[in-house]
Amino acid sequence: MPSIPFVKDIDFTPGVADEVLPGVRRVIAGNPGPFTYTGTGVYLIGETDVAVIDPGPDDPAHLDALETAIGGARVSHILITHTHSDHCGGARAFADRTGAPIYGFGPHPVQKREHDAPALDEGADYSFRPDEIIGDGARLETAEWRIEAVHTPGHLSNHLCFALPAQKALFTGDHMMGWATTVVAPPDGDMTAYLDSLDLLLGREDDVYLPTHGAPIESPRRFVRAVRAHRLMRDAQILEQLRKGRNGIPEMVAAMYADVDPRLHKAAALNVLAHLIRLVGIGRAACDETPTLSSVYRLKE
Repeated sequence: MPSIPFVKDIDFTPGVADEVLPGVRRVIAGNPGPFTYTGTGVYLIGETDVAVIDPGPDDPAHLDALETAIGGARVSHILITHTHSDHCGGARAFADRTGAPIYGFGPHPVQKREHDAPALDEGADYSFRPDEIIGDGARLETAEWRIEAVHTPGHLSNHLCFALPAQKALFTGDHMMGWATTVVAPPDGDMTAYLDSLDLLLGREDDVYLPTHGAPIESPRRFVRAVRAHRLMRDAQILEQLRKGRNGIPEMVAAMYADVDPRLHKAAALNVLAHLIRLVGIGRAACDETPTLSSVYRLKE
């Protein structure tokens, strides 16, 4: 597989703010896990009027730590990259504490749990509603900073990254993670949209990515190219599995991810499904029904 330059080491103290760029601090929540890595990294931008990106889980101790880090400054904006609970579960409680409005692309795209992807860790926040809906190109600013929204569907259709042009930095949420590849989980996760969003990033001139999970990514275009190559290699692997007569996702996962922590196999199966939906869509694979985790697949004749 292509080598992705992950950075596995991250130096931090949970709940304590550390400066990652001039004027940008990060507080990591105490919710480590197989999908959150060391925990949700919450970014604080500014000193007087503070923007908070992804306030994290609804954990009173964590929200207390954010308030301590912010001190006497005013929280002017709460920005949400997407509607998974480890990113936005605490947004409303934090807004109630600070009086700041919440900005996001919209509610969670799939409103019925039974129609959504299986929950990974904390799952979706079905109750999330932003105070202000924003989309691609939206600009938010104070006298200290300007932030621009960049719509990057794929992980979820409502996923936004946030650019800080003065620092040539991009807060990438779960679109780019510093420690692992992103889960793309149908029905709303879309591999074709994810690849298109990778191409969008390749057209930008950012110098550093600041993901919600993991360390900063300091060679962003190299990283994106490696992730894109990895995804296309997964396409090729899946087609090879079909050539070998493995026609179901569980047997493909067992073969392709034999050396991966079994706790991650559910996420791997969702990624394989996303790839198969793409491969069926472009005519490389076939399925006699709407593709699901339990469907039977074959090479396109």
